[in-house]
Amino acid sequence: MRKDSNKKIAALALVAALTNAVAMPFAQAGEIYEFYTGARQLGMGGAYTGVVNDETALLTNPAGLGKVRDVIITVADPELHGSFNNTEITKLETLTKSFNANDLVGLLKEHPGKHWHAKLQAFPSIVAPNVGFGIHAKSSYDASVSDDGSIYRLDYTNDYAAALGFCFRLFSGILKVGVTGRYVNRVEVHKDLDPNTSVDMNAVASEGSGFAGDIGMIATAPVAWLPSVSAVLRDVGDTSYTLTSGMFYKTQSRPAETKQTMDAGISAFPILSNQTRMTLTAEMHDVFNVRGESDMMKRVHTGMELNFHDFFFLRAGMNQRYWTAGVELATERFQLQAASYGEELGDENANKEDRRWVGKISIRF
Repeated sequence: MRKDSNKKIAALALVAALTNAVAMPFAQAGEIYEFYTGARQLGMGGAYTGVVNDETALLTNPAGLGKVRDVIITVADPELHGSFNNTEITKLETLTKSFNANDLVGLLKEHPGKHWHAKLQAFPSIVAPNVGFGIHAKSSYDASVSDDGSIYRLDYTNDYAAALGFCFRLFSGILKVGVTGRYVNRVEVHKDLDPNTSVDMNAVASEGSGFAGDIGMIATAPVAWLPSVSAVLRDVGDTSYTLTSGMFYKTQSRPAETKQTMDAGISAFPILSNQTRMTLTAEMHDVFNVRGESDMMKRVHTGMELNFHDFFFLRAGMNQRYWTAGVELATERFQLQAASYGEELGDENANKEDRRWVGKISIRF
């Protein structure tokens, strides 16, 4: 009887915390930049808090480390993101130019008004049930040249991060609480530049390093479909990048602080047959500020996944207000993932979708 009482108290406490967070009172036009988004997450509408069950829990919700079933060593997992607009601008022989600020402006001057998006990231790691460590590297470019050719808008982020996480399973695993600490070196540019002048990263970029921490939880009811509520407090106490001046450039400024945010969601996991399972999830991002958001749909993410024999996966969802779809082939040693999603670049008065794709290959042991 006492054990059942503890389960009820834990579930009620978590629901109350989520309710209070959603009720707390940032309007943001344009794209919302997150520390990490991956192929599975984006195929499922950008949702992750209650469904992450692999090494990416270190970068999203550390409570997901409690869902890891075996030791997994990921030795290589390159992941490339792009926009379908990009295919009109670049060819295979010019692909390398898309990751250089000076070469990129030359391509964009030939296509004024086109928004460019490209991201390359990797996360070699080792995880086991309830614990993990990984090294994350990311280079992301969003850019455009104005219709009249007078402004080169560059939004660039380069992160190198080492992440260490733990998960604590309470009440026989009904409540999972995880913590992650990471050291991050960040280089960023968010500026309007002269498209006819060479970009000197030492002059226009901000670079610095700092420590960040996330706290996450997943509470699962021990009944059919395993209904769950989840939340993750990201960048606890805000993350500043003033610890050192950074590793790559001699910049005079440091990156802007990353403000503390909280994402919360609900999930369910129906078993359709002995070899077929389903995942259903919905969540709200940055619930601290959702009341002040002028376009609430930019914070809404819903998704589903069909798992056939732990080998073939189909995914679909809604990221912000746009459809998503994804597919995966997986074995114990290999993963191949692909997804398409829409990203909101506008606001509630003028919606603007940027249709994007993402592909990922993982080799693991």
